Amino acid sequence: MYLFFAAEEVTNGVTIVAEEATTGDSAMMQFAKIVLVLFLCFGLPFILGHLIAKALKLRDLASKIGWILCAITLASSPFMYQMYAGNSPWSAIKLGIDLAGGSNLVYALDVKAAEKSKVEVSGDLMGKMVGAIIKRINPDGTKDVVVRQVGADRVEVIIPGADKQTVEDYKYKMTKLGSLEFAIVATPRNPKHQTIINKAQSSPSAIVRNREGKVIARWHPIKPLPNGEPDPSYSSAVTRQIVGKPDGFEELLVVVDEDETKHVTGQYLRSASPELGEDGSPAVGFLFNSDGARLFRRLTRQYKPLEDGFQYQLSILLDDLVQSAPAIITEIGARGTITGNFTQEEVQNLVNVLNAGALPVPLEKAPIQEYTIGALLGEATIQQGKTALMLASVAVLIFMLGFYGRYAGVIADVALLINMVLIVGTMAFIKASFTLPGLAGLVLTIGMAVDANVLIFERIREELGRGSSLRMAIQNGFSRAFTTIVDANVTTLITAVILYFIGTDQVKGFAVTLFIGIVMSMFAALYIGRLFFDILERKRWMTELKMRRVIGATHWDFINKRHIAAVVSVVLIAIGLVAFWNRGDENYDIDFRGGTMVSFRFTEKHDYQETKDALEEKFLANFNESGITLESLPGADGEDEGLAFKVRSTATNLEGVGEKEVEQAINEAFPGQLTRDKMEFGTIEPVAVEVVETETEETPAEENANQPERHAVVLSFSSDNESFNGLTFDTITRKLSEQLVDEEGNPKFTDEASLFAFDVIEGYEPQGSDNEVQRFEKIKLIADSALSQADLEDALKKVQMDMEENPAFSGVQRFEGRVASDAKFNALYAIGASLIAIIAYIWIRFQRITFGFAAVAALVHDVLCVIGLVALASYINSIFPGVLGFEDFKINLPMIAALLTIVGYSLNDTIVVFDRIREVRGKNPSLDATMVNTSLNQTLARTLLTSLTTLIVVVILYAVGGEGIHGFAFCLVVGVVVGTYSSIFVASPVLLFLMKWTEKRKATT
Repeated sequence: MYLFFAAEEVTNGVTIVAEEATTGDSAMMQFAKIVLVLFLCFGLPFILGHLIAKALKLRDLASKIGWILCAITLASSPFMYQMYAGNSPWSAIKLGIDLAGGSNLVYALDVKAAEKSKVEVSGDLMGKMVGAIIKRINPDGTKDVVVRQVGADRVEVIIPGADKQTVEDYKYKMTKLGSLEFAIVATPRNPKHQTIINKAQSSPSAIVRNREGKVIARWHPIKPLPNGEPDPSYSSAVTRQIVGKPDGFEELLVVVDEDETKHVTGQYLRSASPELGEDGSPAVGFLFNSDGARLFRRLTRQYKPLEDGFQYQLSILLDDLVQSAPAIITEIGARGTITGNFTQEEVQNLVNVLNAGALPVPLEKAPIQEYTIGALLGEATIQQGKTALMLASVAVLIFMLGFYGRYAGVIADVALLINMVLIVGTMAFIKASFTLPGLAGLVLTIGMAVDANVLIFERIREELGRGSSLRMAIQNGFSRAFTTIVDANVTTLITAVILYFIGTDQVKGFAVTLFIGIVMSMFAALYIGRLFFDILERKRWMTELKMRRVIGATHWDFINKRHIAAVVSVVLIAIGLVAFWNRGDENYDIDFRGGTMVSFRFTEKHDYQETKDALEEKFLANFNESGITLESLPGADGEDEGLAFKVRSTATNLEGVGEKEVEQAINEAFPGQLTRDKMEFGTIEPVAVEVVETETEETPAEENANQPERHAVVLSFSSDNESFNGLTFDTITRKLSEQLVDEEGNPKFTDEASLFAFDVIEGYEPQGSDNEVQRFEKIKLIADSALSQADLEDALKKVQMDMEENPAFSGVQRFEGRVASDAKFNALYAIGASLIAIIAYIWIRFQRITFGFAAVAALVHDVLCVIGLVALASYINSIFPGVLGFEDFKINLPMIAALLTIVGYSLNDTIVVFDRIREVRGKNPSLDATMVNTSLNQTLARTLLTSLTTLIVVVILYAVGGEGIHGFAFCLVVGVVVGTYSSIFVASPVLLFLMKWTEKRKATT
């Protein structure tokens, strides 16, 4: 086995000592910072807790106060860190793509190509695919991009903060086959190379050609270090500064054979894998096929070490980026090993690089699922979410303060505010993304957090009513409410966990928020609330506890009304299901049917109904489709109503109809009325070439003086959209490359990335930081000599015309039919799994399966009612458009999340009642109507209070939460009402029936 060794620079002893001293100081400083952070987060809160407890003369509460301060400090730490770093504290919050803009793409492997290549789609292959995609779209590791395997043969790619233009660039990089190549690093030690180096250094072009026009050398960008800084290890090689990049970011000159058939590329590489070198250190092994072995042996023989010990370097290029450049020790054939001072992580990265070029299975060209939204739409959504959050918070705070008075009300409000800090802080601490459904979940948590306080306060009221002292009432109130609170919230946690594992990225955001919200709500109510009560009572600051009543003592016979309630439920479900049946496939959004959603923007305001009529007419003519859905998208300032819209269509389910055809139909419906990006270009001029006065035996001087001519042109970009901030260089080159085709539509150039370079124009510097995608409003484009002036001018005119004719669509969401089928299955699976898990938990907690079946009966009732009411509201909207905020609701994944939330909420109510039934029943083996009625009357105040506060929150969410969660919020509004009703009139009567039926069976046997 032959070896590569990474080239190392020899440093003198003084430098090494200095570096060691610097490293030691840095390590000590780092250690000191860690100790300081640990002290601030864990030590200081407990010291303050001890001091506060000492000042209050309540030393036994010191640890409790310390834990609460510690929790608040930890939750606040991400925001304090951002302030310490000089950033806005809110930058600690990570927004999902539906709020920050960006894209969620799901690609499938080309199974037909895999079968043709006789390659088995396995976990190992999928791992290689994930590594390959990461290297293509995030080679330096500095971008916040997520690539992961989903299912057996699919890859999900999440690109936050990217607009549709940038997403198209990423899609192009992911779906092209990619290129892996081995090439010799140019060095002045080789006379032939010296001439090439002189040519390359005198030209801004990325490629160097000989007099026949064949490529003999190329400049390739050097991959930055993992921290985003430039890699200094190529300082001894021939490099140059990259135009438009900060100092230190360079490109490397490599020499290639003018005969392309002799290039050593990834097509010859069979595999690469981690292994150990001869000294036992981590290394990378690779294997070529027979053709590759022949070419590689020829290349390494030609560039074997010189007699004086000088070693040539072999660059490893992936998609034109220099990944590494180890030295050649000796001639190598089919098998070799790359060794050096590698870590295991570096070895795995290099293996991914090598396997990326050798990957035999491509991705399908179009994603089978896509969700792309522009940052402008995300900004509007955030503003609506903020409004809903503030209104809901203020409403709940005022309600609790007004209803429970200056002691219990203030404690509930303070606990709620701390709860919000803990939820948001925990989300920031674990770097969980806030999605649109997640933001709705945060609003919903405000309403649900009140439930634990209400349970405790109503228990305290009962204890005071029995004549207990205030201290005993507080102690009994918390202890007796504890079990009920835990039981009620654990079942909701079950649904949150299931949602996380089956949901999309947006739904997962909701699940994470819901899970954290429930846990923090219990902590705030049971721990923080109890501490405040203890302090106030023991310091005699609170000698009595006055609370208003929502309803007095009742003795209603609920069970006697069960037959009337059953008729009402059956009629409501029947009407809803008839409406649902009549709508057919129109009940489902594209999540479950397949289709495309496209966002577009007008230059002037348009009427909603006229816009919908025009689209329906065009889609009927083009695709024979009449069931499109249109939504109006208000801007962030609320003044853009009528400018932005979102249309959903199932036309892409038809053969030969894709996203572009749908966009074309929208464009045809409103010719010249949609916002467009525009490009202007100046005069194409030749680029002056500096003549290099160098001559060798191999290359006469006159060849240097007759280099092919290159051309430069200034490009300017603008848009009808005020938020436009330029185009990326990748977008510019991609658009031009798409026009450089022959008469049959085949690309004229295989290496289009080397065709273009650019210079920054003073006063028009790129927008975006070094690690972000940079955009230009004006740029000087330099075309390689291989591209004639006529071809360049023709391509520019075609791009200009294309941008004038085609609008700039701001967002797209796409589901293929197979993804929709999977989504339906996952939705049914989630609901079924939730019900089974709930039955099991209640069975364990109440020690009778009848309690579980009774609870599930109420849940099935609630789900059927909500689904029916969604269909009914849509039917009413078709007759009276916009009444009560109704619209053409369609069931999608966020709605499924809402249904599961309703399951949890309704179950919360039901368990509170069941827990009281268990308490009232005591050790009595039987259950009668009197016991059930007593339990329902005793918990009625709590049921009404919790429902009222939650209803306030979800109504606010429905009214001002925005279009993106309108259907989601509607499900929650009707779900809260139906869930409250079912816990009284469905779950309890069913439990009574099942208990009596079980007793009769036992008696007969």
